[in-house]
Amino acid sequence: MSGTSNGTFPGEGYNLDVLRQLEAHRPIKMAIILALGVMITLGNVAVVTVISSAVPGWSRNSRYFLLSLTGADSAFGLVVMPLNLCVSLVKDYNDGPDSFCHVVAFFNAAVYSTCMYTMASISLERYVAVFYPLQYASLLSRRRALLLIALAWGFPPVLLAPVSWPQGIVEVRFSAASLVCNPTYSSNVAYSLALTAFIFFPCSAIMTFCNLRLWAAAKRQRLKIRMRSRAVRNGPDVASRVLVPVMTVYYACWTPCMVILIYNATSGSGVPEWVEFVAVWLPTSNGFLNCIFYFWINKSFRRKFHVLLHKLCLGLCPSAEKLLGCAKPVGTSAAPVWNNNNSLSERSSSVSSTCTLLTIAAETYI
Repeated sequence: MSGTSNGTFPGEGYNLDVLRQLEAHRPIKMAIILALGVMITLGNVAVVTVISSAVPGWSRNSRYFLLSLTGADSAFGLVVMPLNLCVSLVKDYNDGPDSFCHVVAFFNAAVYSTCMYTMASISLERYVAVFYPLQYASLLSRRRALLLIALAWGFPPVLLAPVSWPQGIVEVRFSAASLVCNPTYSSNVAYSLALTAFIFFPCSAIMTFCNLRLWAAAKRQRLKIRMRSRAVRNGPDVASRVLVPVMTVYYACWTPCMVILIYNATSGSGVPEWVEFVAVWLPTSNGFLNCIFYFWINKSFRRKFHVLLHKLCLGLCPSAEKLLGCAKPVGTSAAPVWNNNNSLSERSSSVSSTCTLLTIAAETYI
């Protein structure tokens, strides 16, 4: 779901200077889009390689949600970017809307929406894991977790189906500024605002509420441990180090896009060329940043990645171990369930979930 600038539509106020400027900027924009696609694809391939096998401290449900997020993020690089690059190469500035552009716009919006729903599901899962650890298995069984994932993937296409209809309730045009096929949200204000009401605002509310509660709980637990131990030097503030960047990146990537969407729908006006391009493609960069904040920060994930990379290198070149002086990786052990009755096992969906944020022992896994 991306904002559009009506001022960049073909036949709507173009002059020769603007056309030359857009044509000069097109290779730069395509290079940026291609680089984003490569980064997202490589990052998520590494993630899938690790979480497809057991990672200490991550439950089965956690891996389901993380695989769902990885799939949604991978769709940015494997579906959204190739389709839009294809449109950018074949679409001329004087071409009007067509059926293919509607299909591309539908896939764009569906992938964006699925990613938001999946991140909201992850926040909800780790909220249940932290605040209801004893009821976790009953509140979020394997069946319910899979149903939640199915909802995240199945509801957006239903909600966005009108975008794919060439003569539907909303118009779709190629934007020369952002190089994507975008719905003209001002052509149906009610439907456009309904999309934000059913997708962006609920997902943002769930993520904000869950992560704020987790952050507050982690702060209280850290204060209790500090007062109990009367330690002069505190350990790392994991809550601020993980939760704050997760939410900051989320709002930084998605808010500009939503603001332009609402502005375009209500006013019918466009925005400057590069403002639109950055706002439209910022959510896509979230697909790469998720690899860092949901995975790479976690120490168990890094350890597992190093083990797999070591095995791959030795499999490809057995003599490299002696040549490079590589030591055999230390086997990973499962996260402890209890440690002197002060620490809980990490069983949540991401680095910021469950008791990773609540105990000193678990902080060593980040």
